[in-house]
Amino acid sequence: PEKITASHILIGYKGSSRSEATRTKAEAQKLAEDLLVKVKAPGADFAALAKEHSEGPSGKDGGSLGEFAKNTMHKNFTEATWKLKVGEISGVVETPFGFHLIKRTK
Repeated sequence: PEKITASHILIGYKGSSRSEATRTKAEAQKLAEDLLVKVKAPGADFAALAKEHSEGPSGKDGGSLGEFAKNTMHKNFTEATWKLKVGEISGVVETPFGFHLIKRTK
């Protein structure tokens, strides 16, 4: 498809782009890995977990990024998102902004 819709949870770390986080990169990766288990658990509410944990501006919207075209996001984010089927959640994806958990919604 030319455009898809997705949500994400962003965990930043000290030194990652646009982040005010004080945690180390290793701490951020561990947190993202721990959250991955939670978001993939049966009955998990991705939007609620995004509101609670995501550090990106979309966190308040349950992680929703809305609709976007291919290659408008960072390369790693785009590659991971376009591989997902609707409703699927990625593994931990690293970009200059930190670590993402991505759910394709449309």
